[in-house]
Amino acid sequence: MEAVLDSCVCVWQFTHRKNQFDANHVYGSKHSSSSDESKSELCADGKPTSTKYLDGTLNNLSCPSTIHNDCHLINMQRSTPVDPTKMGTGRAIAVLTSGGDAQGMNAAVRATVRVGIYTGAKVYFVHEGYQGLVDGGDNIRQATWESVSMMLQLGGTVIGSARCQDFRSKEGRAKAACNLVKLGITNLCVIGGDGSLTGANEFRNEWSELLQILLKAGKITAEEAKRSSHLNIVGMVGSIDNDFCGTDMTIGTDSALHRIMEVVDAITTTAQSHQRAFILEVMGRHCGYLALVTALACGADWVFIPEMPPDEGWEDHLCRRLTYQRSIGNRLNVIIVAEGALDRHGKPITCDILKNLVTKKLSFDTRATILGHVQRGGTPSAFDRILGSRMGVEAVMALLEATPDTPACVVSLSGNMAVRLPLMECVQVTKEVTKAMAEGRFEEAVKLRGKSFENNWNTYKLLAHVTAPDFIPFSNINIAILNVGAPCAGMNAAVRSAVRIGILQGHNMLAVHDGFDGLAHGTIEPMAWGYVGGWTGKGGSNLGTKRSLPASMIEEISLNIAKFNIHALVIIGGFEAFVGGLELVTAREKFEELCIPLVVIPATVSNNVPGSDFSIGADTALNTITTTCDRIKQSAAGTKRRVFIIETMGGYCGYLATMAGLAAGADAAYIYEDPFGIHDLETNVEHLLEKMKTTVKRGLILSQLLQNEKCNANYTTDFLFNLYSEEGKGVFDCRKNVLGHMQQGGTPTPFDRNFGTKMGAKAVLWLTDKLKECYRHGRIFANTPDSACVLGMKKRAMIFQPLFDLKEDTDFEHRIPKTEWWLKLRPILKILAKYKISLDTSETKLANMCNSRKMMPC
Repeated sequence: MEAVLDSCVCVWQFTHRKNQFDANHVYGSKHSSSSDESKSELCADGKPTSTKYLDGTLNNLSCPSTIHNDCHLINMQRSTPVDPTKMGTGRAIAVLTSGGDAQGMNAAVRATVRVGIYTGAKVYFVHEGYQGLVDGGDNIRQATWESVSMMLQLGGTVIGSARCQDFRSKEGRAKAACNLVKLGITNLCVIGGDGSLTGANEFRNEWSELLQILLKAGKITAEEAKRSSHLNIVGMVGSIDNDFCGTDMTIGTDSALHRIMEVVDAITTTAQSHQRAFILEVMGRHCGYLALVTALACGADWVFIPEMPPDEGWEDHLCRRLTYQRSIGNRLNVIIVAEGALDRHGKPITCDILKNLVTKKLSFDTRATILGHVQRGGTPSAFDRILGSRMGVEAVMALLEATPDTPACVVSLSGNMAVRLPLMECVQVTKEVTKAMAEGRFEEAVKLRGKSFENNWNTYKLLAHVTAPDFIPFSNINIAILNVGAPCAGMNAAVRSAVRIGILQGHNMLAVHDGFDGLAHGTIEPMAWGYVGGWTGKGGSNLGTKRSLPASMIEEISLNIAKFNIHALVIIGGFEAFVGGLELVTAREKFEELCIPLVVIPATVSNNVPGSDFSIGADTALNTITTTCDRIKQSAAGTKRRVFIIETMGGYCGYLATMAGLAAGADAAYIYEDPFGIHDLETNVEHLLEKMKTTVKRGLILSQLLQNEKCNANYTTDFLFNLYSEEGKGVFDCRKNVLGHMQQGGTPTPFDRNFGTKMGAKAVLWLTDKLKECYRHGRIFANTPDSACVLGMKKRAMIFQPLFDLKEDTDFEHRIPKTEWWLKLRPILKILAKYKISLDTSETKLANMCNSRKMMPC
């Protein structure tokens, strides 16, 4: 999404701070991996339940009333401001990873350690999970700031994980309790799946009993028992399956999707060469999230998931589907199957069964591939690094703010917010999904997975489960699609889904080449179903795109809209698409031909389109920057005492620089939205000079691209390079890298493919409804503000907002929104880099940042 996402006095704003950070991919988002909408909701029956945040504001969750009617975000309001650097004084925190490993766990461990130390607490590693907790000794070791350096880019878990039978017994848990008491540890952070978190909650519930057992056995003293009278537990979900209800995304899911898509892209080329059918098995014994998102992201012909077994007679339907795809010229077929897929009778559907079916019935050259543990391996994506970091920060705060009466909580992702939810309520809902599947209540199981899972499933069915578009009733509607602004990864996925959903609605879909120039010059042609085949995984813009705006050629555009009988427009692009849409709407007064519905889909690496938290293409660019930073850090670590200054794209929008700074572990990120002066630069130089005295002898500085030096005429990237080079003489040397247009290239990430696919589909479905509203006297006439909208992702939902309504929230001079949610993540970036600043992420802090750049308060 990720995401993903600088200086102040050290005061913790309890009176304003929510118990979540209002930001995401992410990287969010990842996305949207791939979290463009919420993966799963704690509540699923649509009944709103008021839940209090820390500052008393309300948020609505929808709870399955059969499970619990009073689920709530844990409320721990304090009226007295507290210095966050002293919150942990005299306290100890232990962090462990348990169960299956997942990429991004190390980011969570790193954040837990560093924020714990920042608060003044002692932080301990527990090596080898619960087994290390039981065995004690060297398995429980104090962590230092330097001991978590260079962990961000590592997959798996550096502190180890293990299945532990000993911890299942009370005797084993008593040993674990004894080890914690002896070290004065009363705060435990557990990163794992629902089984690991359930075990942690049981450990907490019987803590008093365990202390009595240890007291009677003489293993601890009465003073030690009194000092450790209660245990605080906070969980973070690390699981590539994304099978935990209550969080949009679990740590590791987005990275697993990256590994899967790398394999799918590689297989696609060989499959096309030989006209083969490929069957891929992905992980997911009880959850089909990986399989479903993979199918959407690669345009698979079929997907099998445990939540929704295929209908009776699926074998014939599958064969008809594959045969039709070959008949329209497709040279390959892709079938995705989750390892836990079953038919309606509970019989497993395996790769071998599918291979034999396709080979015998269709005589297709067929291959089966089981991806296995490759999905758990490799470098974590930018989204998972940001997600793990944000969850680690929130977990420490949850532990230090907890009281003996506070229930065990799990830190979850809700849209672009990190929130705390009651642990066992989330576990209970998760178990309800498995129960619903076992009892054959499959529709209910899909709903319990959450709105996004359900939307993914419905979008997949629309795009894949059709026999032939030739039988779709003709609507006599023409919808044109154009790309505007700079190209970015994911644009083609949005075009593909828009075209195919449009055809399924009975519309004629028209391709406009080269943006508004093509609309003015008439470079327009029809697009059939096969026209966009294979577009999902292609980067750039197959339609061609330009930055030209329509105002100077509005008459020619209106003539071509009439000539080609265009009834609606889908404009996919960046800030130019937003401004261009406004210009078309403004011109409606003079040109009646422009009175047609239009929708703008944000697609730009800069993520600067008003009305949306995320833009298509930003996740791919963020991962490109993060990967490059990893390689640069490796070089710096090898040569020692070296600082790299990296220039990113973004114009006046600092999204990429900030989120890449979080994902790569940068020491600073200079952006337009957060003004800096000579004092800040001096502080940063001194920080690096001190850093070089430790075992971590490298530095990383990110700055956004300064277009025409308007961002800051004096503090340019070259100036920063010269400053650090001069001040670092004799201590460190400096290097500069300008990443340039490589950030716009490459194949789209799973988030951008999925996000683009869903945005394109939703845009055309909205236009279809809007066209019905605007049909008057035998023709289309749309002149109301709500007939020209931006389709954006706002927190947990895709929403349509009129272009005119977004004008007040837009800084047109600097081409950015006035409200930018990810600014609240900047204090986290600085704290994780060992700056002694406030962890204030309140609305007041964000408003001050906006005012400091002479903008309206956010």
